[in-house]
Amino acid sequence: MNEPHNRTFRRLDLKIDITSAAGLGGPAAVAVTVHMPAAASLPPEPVVCFAKPGSGYSRGYYTIDLPGPARGAQAEWHARRGWIFVSVDHLGVGESTQPAGAEVTRAVVAAAGHAAEAEVLRRLASGELLAGFPAVANPVRIGLGQSFGGHMLIMQQARHRTYDGIGVLGYSAVHTHPPAKPGAPPIVLPWYSRDDKVVLNADIVARQATERDSQAMAWGFHYLEEMDPAVVAADMRRYAYDPDNPGRYSDPSPPPWASLTYPEGSSVVTPGAVASEAAAIRVPVLSAMGERDVIADPRGETRAYLSANSVDLFICPRMAHMHNFASTRELFWRRIETWAAWVREAKAGLD
Repeated sequence: MNEPHNRTFRRLDLKIDITSAAGLGGPAAVAVTVHMPAAASLPPEPVVCFAKPGSGYSRGYYTIDLPGPARGAQAEWHARRGWIFVSVDHLGVGESTQPAGAEVTRAVVAAAGHAAEAEVLRRLASGELLAGFPAVANPVRIGLGQSFGGHMLIMQQARHRTYDGIGVLGYSAVHTHPPAKPGAPPIVLPWYSRDDKVVLNADIVARQATERDSQAMAWGFHYLEEMDPAVVAADMRRYAYDPDNPGRYSDPSPPPWASLTYPEGSSVVTPGAVASEAAAIRVPVLSAMGERDVIADPRGETRAYLSANSVDLFICPRMAHMHNFASTRELFWRRIETWAAWVREAKAGLD
């Protein structure tokens, strides 16, 4: 698609102190990259978007022009169209603090994310984030989360109500499950109990232990028909886990969009892992995914958000789970932009 806008933008890389919110007994910070549009192009009701990456990825997933059949980085694309786009490394991911000797639960990660994002919003409102940029006092606050980032987005919104709308991208609030290529054995992931982390389907996992086979996962992660095999291999090789270091991948030369560390997330793919949190969300929701993704029942997603009065569904053609590598990435971003315009209208109607 042709880009009709030719707006400049500024990029800021920041580390936000979240020591108090994390409560880990030592200093902690969350790394973010802010793409700021030209001040003259800022709309009257600007969008501030916070974007969270999936497991094994860093905020580079949004800030880098990822290799593939299309061109462009998502953060830049939205910034050129007037958004303030904030790409976030979860606590324990990328350039954010890697806590040692402390339990970093998903509740802690959610609290850290909320604190960091609230500080970005505070600096925007006071006009101190970027010299000469107008104060942004009452923006439309959008949250985006891809894969594990979608899981954390749901948790953070349910607990902290950070956003005016959330876009859950390639994650199911009902049952997240990677597909297998037709004719291949099914991919079986462990399902954990809520209380003591017992693997409830251990016998099946033992018989079909393909969950760490990157070749088996590749078909659902990338739209292989349009991808350079070398790019797919570079991305998927990170899914070789380091057995001696739980919470780490063992890729000796990770690509720039990757993170070799990730927060605890053993039960993320257990059916119903965030059922209660999803049911408590009241703001508009976009459930968006590729035509080949990890959503067991795409059209069943709307039923998960019992308290939301607006739930949109989008299934993007010629796209697999890693959306920003796909040839149709811009179509995906345009759908997010269109949905965010509705969130702006919904917010205005309630203010």
